[in-house]
Formats: sequence, C-alpha cells, structure tokens
Amino acid sequence: KIQPYKDITVKTLNEQFGIPKKKITDILEGEETKRSQYQVLLDDVTMTEKEAFEAYCDTDNEALTKEEKQERSFINGIWFEESYRRIYPQNSQACDVIGFTYDQNEASWGIEGYYSDVLNGVSGRKFGYFNSDADVEQTIIEPKNGNNVISTIDMNIQEIVRKAIETFQKAHEIGPNNTKGAKNTAVVVMDPNSGEILAMDSSGWYDLNNPRDLTGLVSAMELAGMSEEDQVERMNEIWRNYCISDAFEPGSVVKPLTIASAIEVASINTLEKFPCDGGETISGVDVHCTAFPGSHGKLDVYDAIAYSCNDVLMQIVKREGASSFLKYYSYFGFGSRTGIDLPGENAGIMYSLDGMGDLELATSSFGQGFTCTMVQEAAAICSAINGGYYYKPHIVSAITDEAGNIVERYDPVIERQTISRSTCEIVKDAMGKAVSEGTAQHMKVEGYSMGAKTGTAEKLPRSALNFLTSIIGFAPLDNPKVLVYVVVDEPNVAQQDTSEFAQEIGRQIFTELLPYLGIYPDEIQPADESAVNAAVTETPADAAEGIKDEIPAPLEAETDNEVLYGGNSLYSDGIDNAALGVVSN
Repeated sequence: KIQPYKDITVKTLNEQFGIPKKKITDILEGEETKRSQYQVLLDDVTMTEKEAFEAYCDTDNEALTKEEKQERSFINGIWFEESYRRIYPQNSQACDVIGFTYDQNEASWGIEGYYSDVLNGVSGRKFGYFNSDADVEQTIIEPKNGNNVISTIDMNIQEIVRKAIETFQKAHEIGPNNTKGAKNTAVVVMDPNSGEILAMDSSGWYDLNNPRDLTGLVSAMELAGMSEEDQVERMNEIWRNYCISDAFEPGSVVKPLTIASAIEVASINTLEKFPCDGGETISGVDVHCTAFPGSHGKLDVYDAIAYSCNDVLMQIVKREGASSFLKYYSYFGFGSRTGIDLPGENAGIMYSLDGMGDLELATSSFGQGFTCTMVQEAAAICSAINGGYYYKPHIVSAITDEAGNIVERYDPVIERQTISRSTCEIVKDAMGKAVSEGTAQHMKVEGYSMGAKTGTAEKLPRSALNFLTSIIGFAPLDNPKVLVYVVVDEPNVAQQDTSEFAQEIGRQIFTELLPYLGIYPDEIQPADESAVNAAVTETPADAAEGIKDEIPAPLEAETDNEVLYGGNSLYSDGIDNAALGVVSN
C-alpha cells in the first residue's frame, strides 16, 4: 500500500532538489530510519526552493489535471525545519573582529562569540505533560528575536587599514608559495579620548561565510599533506585575533612610558642630560644601544625618545628603581587584560618585583624581557597622550532591538589616571620630536603635526635574528584625535631590524585617515621669506583666516552610505561613528 507514496515521493525529491534516488531509498530502508523516522535529507534549502516544492505539491492548483492531482497527493512524509544563518556581505572584511557562527548560531570568536547571547534571542517552543488527573498541561515559550550589536569599528577606516596592509604585502611577496609581507602584519586604530577601537585588522584574512576553507591561505601541496588535526590547528591560528590574542616583546614603543614613570616620581627632569657611550654593562652582560658601535653623545629625555637611545633609558630606570617602574607599568595595564569586549584576550607576561634583577630592569626599560598585546600597548600610549586617563578599550558602542531602538549604550569608561597632564605634555613633545627629526620621520604626513615612537624587538631565540618591528603614532600633536599602532612581525626581507616597513604602512593609513576624520593640516610651510615676515606682523585672527583659505578641504565622509548587513545595516552617521552592525537572528 505504501509503494505509490514511496515511489512518487522519491521521484519528486529527485526532480525538485536533485537528491539521488538511491540516497533517498537507502535512507528510507536503512537501520537508522527503523529506529527514528526523523532523517535529514538535505541541508541549506533556500526559501525559494521550499516555496517551489510546496507550490508543486499543491493539489488545489486548478491548472493541474486530475491525474496530476492524484499523483501529487501521494507525496508524503516531507517537512521543512526553518533555521537562521548569519550572512556576512563583507566576506573577509574585519573577520578577526566579527567572528562567525557554527551550527545552531554558536560562536567562539569575535563579536559573534562575545555577544552570542545578545544576538541569538530565544527560540519559541511548546511542550506539555499529563498531570495526576490525566489532563494535559501545556507550557508555551514565545519566540524572541535577538538584538543587534553596533560596533565602534568604522568600515571606511577598516578599509583604509586593509588597503595599507595589502599594499605592503604586494610590495614584499617572496618565496615559491608567494609568502606575503611578513609572518603577520597588524594594525589597531583607536580614539585616545574614548577607548573606542575604530579599526582592527591583521593579515591572513579568511571568508566569514566559509571559514573552514584553507584554499589560498596555505599552498595546495601543504594542504594535501595536512591531517584533519593539522587543518583544525591551522584554522584556529587563522581565526584568532592577533591584535588581542598574541603577546610579544614590544620593543622601543614603550620608551615614552618608561620616561613618563620616571618623571612622575621625580627621579629625572627634562633639563638633565645623560651620556650615551653605546651601551651599559649590567651584571656582567653588555647591553648595547641602538647607536652601537657608535654613541649618541649627551641626550635629554626628548632626544632619548627621538633617537631611541637604549643607553639613556637604562640609566633612567636604574635611578628610578624596579618597584616604581613596575608600579607605573601596572597603571599602564601591562601584565593584565584590558577587558576589551572580545574573546581570547591575552594578558601578556610582566616581571614580579622578586623576579626583576638589574639586568631585567634595564632591558625592560626599552621593551625587551616582558610581553604585551597590541591593544595593551595602544591603550597605554593613549593614556600617556590624552591627559593621563586610561580608557577601557571597547569594540561595541550600543545594543539595539529589531526596530533599531537603543536597548543599551556603552559609554567610554575611565578606569584610572596613569600620569599627570604635565607629564603627558612632555611625552607628546618627545614623540613629536621623533617624527620631526628622529627615528619616526618616515611616517610623517606633510602638513600635519604628529607624534610617534618606533620599535624594533629582537625575538627569541635571539640567535635567529628575527625581529618584530613597529610604530605607534598619533595626530595632531597638541590635541590627539586618533592613534595608529602598526606591527610587522618578521618582515620578509633580508634584514628585518628596521621600522621603515611599519612606518610605510602607518604613513599610508594616516594620509587617508586624517582628511577622512575632518582633521585639517596644522603645519603651514611659508613659500618664501616675505610670507614669513607677513606672518610675523599679522594678528592671530588674521593669520588663521589666511591659513583657512590655503588648506585643502578634508574629504567628506559619506553620511548616507547605508549598507545592508544580513537584514540590518552598517550604520553611518558621518566621521564620528560610522559603525559596523552585527545583526541578530
């Protein structure tokens, strides 16, 4: 009796969905089906396919003949389960930040992982049981849509960063497998006055819609030789967010923080000069300066930062002492997680007072011997240039419901004051000198006042001569509006120990970023001597008016560039908060 139903149902499934008849028959007659009638024939059926099947099975269709209606009435035992899936229209853009979902909308990475409960909502269901009187008691849980997460990430800035990293990679392609750029290249862009992350990216991008596809990320030969366990391990490496999960020795980018801590405890002053003779001998170990085998001569704290003098930094921390040094580095957030709202954050490793001898203190002064993450360093420098306020880094600005109403807003959080405003001014001036005449000149964007500090850290084992190079910079100098931190981990060049590659990336980012943010050039170079004399005789108001006419207008940020994102939008309201929306189901 069931044969007509079976044959016609199998035939229809084959015609409508392309499922092989043998597969369907094997499932129907298999042992699993005898134990459970619930068997999944096909995943990822679209709504269009579902509706076409239902229309085909509709026996009320007057266009069908009697025989067709009779045949289609035999189609039986097929039903559909609706489920929701995140769609990522930007593909690999901001993949480290966004993350992706597994089955059942579960996630472990990025915003998807951290805010999974917010995004998923509640699945509706109805269940019942018989009470003692044999009456049916029912409980109904109404479905509830998840909320939307609005990120601080500005997609326009994210694209600027992505383009700069790709440009660097293309310029440094080497090797048979087309190895690009460096072992890793990463960038964090941060608002120093709020802790908002405006962009965060690192090389090794993957498609959020197909995160398990290693094609293009490893060579075909390598992929063919990888076991399943090897592939999973490689995927986890690719999915992790380098900017928060990887801790490394930061190198000289921390020198402004070392100077700041010594100034705060009055162990040094800005008028004092320190002699550099190429290095120091500490506990029987020769620790060289960046000028070795030469020397920098006598330097004050501004010059020590500008020319990145290890010798002066070692003298300063010896005078300051380990206890004070560690106390202030703790204020700056080293050795503990920042608490950024992303999973997988690394705390880094910082010495304890008992474990810090003279040699460890000396090398720590210039960022060797302890480890930190990019977000730790970025947050620390932000506090050293914004007046001394440590803002908790954050990636989400608000939660909205399905109608776009604000459910919760995340305002900037000041966790502590690290240093005084007067010390911040010294730090800014010193980092400004590094750009105007020191090691960071290569990142200079003409017309803009900027501050920066370069870093070149020799990785372990030291004998391998592998380096992590970096630069952290901000603009404008007097009133910082944006900070950019660039790390190039083991650049693919013969000699790695130069920060020029990081500076190239930083300069490209700042060149587009500053006009986009509406930051006008604040350094005017007079064309000739008469212009200089005219500027001297002008009143400040007259001079400002003349400058205004000469400065090119900044690029206008698009204020109506609403881009659909899985049913919701990338909200853009101009230069302050063009935010990335991660949509709920």
